[in-house]
Amino acid sequence: MSLMDRYVFKEWLIGFALTLGVIVGILILQNMYDSLPDLLRANAGVREILFFYSLALPTYLPAILPIALLVSLLFTLGTLHRNNEIVAMRASGVSLLRMSRSLWFGGLILSGVLFYLTASVIPQAVEQSRTFFDNLEFAAEKEGRDERQVGLLYNLGFDNRKDGRLWFMNRFSELAWLGLGVNVHTRDAAGQEVSRISAREAYFDDTQNHWVFIDGRELVIDPETGDPLRALPFERQVYEVFDEDPSLMLALHKKPNELSLFELRRIIDTLPPEENPAVHAYLVRYFSLLAAPFSCLVVVGIAVPFAVAGVRTSPMIGVSKALGFFAFFYVLISVATILGERQILPAIAAAWIPNAVMLLMSIWLFARAR
Repeated sequence: MSLMDRYVFKEWLIGFALTLGVIVGILILQNMYDSLPDLLRANAGVREILFFYSLALPTYLPAILPIALLVSLLFTLGTLHRNNEIVAMRASGVSLLRMSRSLWFGGLILSGVLFYLTASVIPQAVEQSRTFFDNLEFAAEKEGRDERQVGLLYNLGFDNRKDGRLWFMNRFSELAWLGLGVNVHTRDAAGQEVSRISAREAYFDDTQNHWVFIDGRELVIDPETGDPLRALPFERQVYEVFDEDPSLMLALHKKPNELSLFELRRIIDTLPPEENPAVHAYLVRYFSLLAAPFSCLVVVGIAVPFAVAGVRTSPMIGVSKALGFFAFFYVLISVATILGERQILPAIAAAWIPNAVMLLMSIWLFARAR
């Protein structure tokens, strides 16, 4: 790096660190306002509260890093403009791209860091913070009660079209990890029901990877007429071919933005979107998480041309335009996501089109600023 590159990079880095610290502090305070009362009601101690927020902190980064980058870029370039340093650089024949190449380098580093966090650290943090919070609530709710009645999720359903099994559970205890009032309908290749299992309860044996049903019966059905042929009662019955993981069932009852990258990948691998249209929303979310880190490069492309435009006009005009384009970027992401979920756009296109559009606009803005 040249002396000018190091100077611009250092000025930006200081502003970025300060901006990131302020935004993280504000988000933690907001999160404490929402979740701290729940933690206290669950009898969480100081160590547990600190541990929970340390797990939750990485989950904020995909949202706040691009914002912190934008604010710090506008602040840094605005300061350089106010001190007439940009005028001096332009007067000495320094191009806009050369002037901002250290900022592009910083945006590229942030994109790489954010991609690494999204692919490895953040999924674990999302799952661990959710499990930690749920366990605290279950422990507080469990006092004096049967654990089967704690952490209940009502009307849990799962359609395993690949193996032809349709599951319904009246209640599922996330603490005891078993279903109550379980019904499993088995269908043939033509979609006709051939058997139905009804049991008082059932649990998933994760060591053997199969389901065990307690106190129920299996009803064999004629697929042609739909009439019951025979009923086979049982006290305990193991179905080794029933390998549906309850964690996958629970994940499908959460919104895509509540799941980690690992959970989304698991849903997509287990339930291909062509077999279950509801999975398209999870597929769009998966590709969006992978595309999100590169928004840092979009931010640099938006901020630099508008921030230095203040050489000829008021600096606030350039700042306002940059913020407007950044807002338009998020509107474009929302529209593309909706189109992807409705299968109007392919999922991967819905995730990457906003970045591609804004990067093309950045190229046009740089060419115009020259």
